[in-house]
Amino acid sequence: MTSASGATQAADDSAETGTQQIRDAIRDAIVERRLSPGTKLSESDVGNLFNVSRTLARAALQALSYEGLVSVEKNRGAFVAYPSPEEARQIFAARRLVEPGILREAAARITPADISHLKQLLLEEGRLIGERGQTARRAEIKASGDFHLALAVISGNAIMQRFMDELVARSSLAIALYGQSTVSSCGHSEHGDIVTAIENKDLDEACRLMLHHIAHIEADLDLRQRKDLGLKEALKR
Repeated sequence: MTSASGATQAADDSAETGTQQIRDAIRDAIVERRLSPGTKLSESDVGNLFNVSRTLARAALQALSYEGLVSVEKNRGAFVAYPSPEEARQIFAARRLVEPGILREAAARITPADISHLKQLLLEEGRLIGERGQTARRAEIKASGDFHLALAVISGNAIMQRFMDELVARSSLAIALYGQSTVSSCGHSEHGDIVTAIENKDLDEACRLMLHHIAHIEADLDLRQRKDLGLKEALKR
């Protein structure tokens, strides 16, 4: 027989799982640029799409707001964050400060299996670049971000991993607004050069390449660009 406290705990765990699943789905839509900056995220729409209560939908949107991916405005509701040009500059400035350090930590711990994993990510990214269509393009965008997140995982620093998770997502918002070309999805050849430098144990070169890579992405930003996509359409796979 289940106790009242046990039932309450089970309900709490279920709610937390539901909130996390909604958060992950919306975050992925933002990272893959299926949800554009400024898109309205009403609690009722989110609740209906995921067949959950408005309370769970609100909790998921609040979690995303803590990460800077959603903006909650009084009397207006929640929207996909719309980073200003200055915020975009700060995002990439933060990446220039953080990613060389992550790379050095990762290089100190990296194993042959990790190298193999990174190369598999590069192969998948290269395959997607050769494909056409919106679905392939979205997958390519995610694969590009996954390379940077994989280095954070290899570093063994869970805090930095979460920080990079946020930075990659917020970079996608800035790129969705201001990116001019496919270079914004991260240069595939540049990823390969970074892995080669790590394999050669040339960390100074690897860090130089990472900084060049981030600068390359930022240099493609143009304040005139913006695209719009509705919530229901954006969450379709």
